[in-house]
Amino acid sequence: MKLPWYIKPGNKAIVALSRLGLRFGAKGPVILTVTGRKSGKPRATPVTLMFVDGKQYVAAAPEAAWIANVRADQAATLSRGRRVERVRAIELSDADARPLLRLLPNMVPGWVGFLRQGGLVTDGDPDEFEALLGRMPIFRMDPA
Repeated sequence: MKLPWYIKPGNKAIVALSRLGLRFGAKGPVILTVTGRKSGKPRATPVTLMFVDGKQYVAAAPEAAWIANVRADQAATLSRGRRVERVRAIELSDADARPLLRLLPNMVPGWVGFLRQGGLVTDGDPDEFEALLGRMPIFRMDPA
């Protein structure tokens, strides 16, 4: 999936503002930090959490760089402003991810526009999101 030109600079700005202590509200992005699988350095990216049955989940854009990093090392942190939570990022099986992908367009509406720009969905119907199974992993963020 080719990302729109503004995603990288936008993500860098969100990470920088978060490090200064800015919080983006209850439904706004949090900063996921994982260890780079090759560099060993911390890699930070904004993500939006989904809360289902008291658990936190993160959907990953197809081909997002952080997917390979978190698959190599499940240890991660979620930062909301200056508050940091240690988590283990557990990738869901297709069977467990399917219902969450169907919920995604309603729970995190920003995904609809993002994936529409990437040419992966047309109108944000849950069936379209379910069709991304295997291309768009979902991770459960368990407390570490």
